[in-house]
Amino acid sequence: MKKVLTASTNPDVIKTVRNVCKIYPDFFTAEIYSEMEEIIRFIDYELPEIKVLDFSSQEIDCEKILEVINKDAWLHYGGVIAICKNRQQVEELEERKDMNMLSIQTLQNFLQHFSRIIRILYQNQQFLFNRGMRDIIGGQEAGQFVCGNDGMDLRFYTNFLISYLYNTNRISADDRVSLQLTFSELLNNALEHGNLEITYQDKTAWLMNGGDMVELIETRAKDPKYRNRKIHVSYILGKTASKFAIRDDGNGFDWKSAAKLSGEDEFHGRGIAMSKELVHSMTYNDKGNEVTFVIANQRNKSNDIPEIIQPFATIEYTNKEIVCREGEMSNDLYFIFSGRFAIYCKGKLTTVLTPNDLFIGEMAFLLNDRRTATVVSVGNSRLIKVPKADFMMLIRKNPHYGIFLSKMLAQRLVRQTKETLEAKKKLEEK
Repeated sequence: MKKVLTASTNPDVIKTVRNVCKIYPDFFTAEIYSEMEEIIRFIDYELPEIKVLDFSSQEIDCEKILEVINKDAWLHYGGVIAICKNRQQVEELEERKDMNMLSIQTLQNFLQHFSRIIRILYQNQQFLFNRGMRDIIGGQEAGQFVCGNDGMDLRFYTNFLISYLYNTNRISADDRVSLQLTFSELLNNALEHGNLEITYQDKTAWLMNGGDMVELIETRAKDPKYRNRKIHVSYILGKTASKFAIRDDGNGFDWKSAAKLSGEDEFHGRGIAMSKELVHSMTYNDKGNEVTFVIANQRNKSNDIPEIIQPFATIEYTNKEIVCREGEMSNDLYFIFSGRFAIYCKGKLTTVLTPNDLFIGEMAFLLNDRRTATVVSVGNSRLIKVPKADFMMLIRKNPHYGIFLSKMLAQRLVRQTKETLEAKKKLEEK
């Protein structure tokens, strides 16, 4: 069950959130709060994936809430939907390029489009997770989005997908900015030049005359000739690389000529050349209505270190160096910063841990017991060692970290139970 935290005093916003969540009663539940203390407490202790912040509610300090969310990105990342009082405020928030923002809308647009946002989240629920609380992270995943000719949809899908890539440690912070720009440029090309058939010359003339591109796009999108066209975004997220394809329903365009023009005009038209500089490979089909590109994944490295762990020293390990031995008395906690670690129980390899697993030694840490396995570095790696006494003191000051750790272990127990039942079923079938 995903909790949709809604910080608002606006009856229309509250009603909209509640009604939309009722459409998916087994997946979303609306949590409505108007008092700042309650909102902050809910964020800290419930770690909601989706947060609706109503900047049009004057009684709520949404800037303070954002500060809390951004203070510790490792714990409070993702899923912010902002409601603004006017278009100017939307533009101000967009200028910040806050990576936690999934969508920024005026109040009117929110009331009209929130059901569509929740539907997108429901259809792509595999992208909604808390760190360390997914069954499979880092394996191959494939899927697709289908968008209409709506700029809001394009921005939402872009933010949604790229946020997931970052939070699963596939891309770095720098790659995140670059990929955001690449997707924006290519999706805009698919929308404007592909589906809506706005030529380079049309766009230049419109902008030179002081026209607003949003207005031009909205007008074209209502035309019966274009309104049923879609943009198709497919992806294959692998362990070492990720591949994306963007296809529109238009007649195609002369991308070779457009590429020659790119970079020559300061007014617009630099998208293709800029995008090629940001990704490792990019190709178009002959028709010119589909572009495919590949990025190399960041491997075995954590993007963020938890705020309370940052003060502790990082320990470097070389290939085959032992971190701890099975049976020894040690209950320190290790945060995996980079590299891979082989786990041996009774001399047999049981699994290999990476930064996506977050911690090593949490069982001995919580149970105050001997080590249940021997941990060996695979190649060069780095861990942050946190003594139990220090971490317990930190949890007293920041109890939501203890709650997070408990939730993570509970999720792992559920996964292990599921795997055991599946193995038992296979044995019984033989």
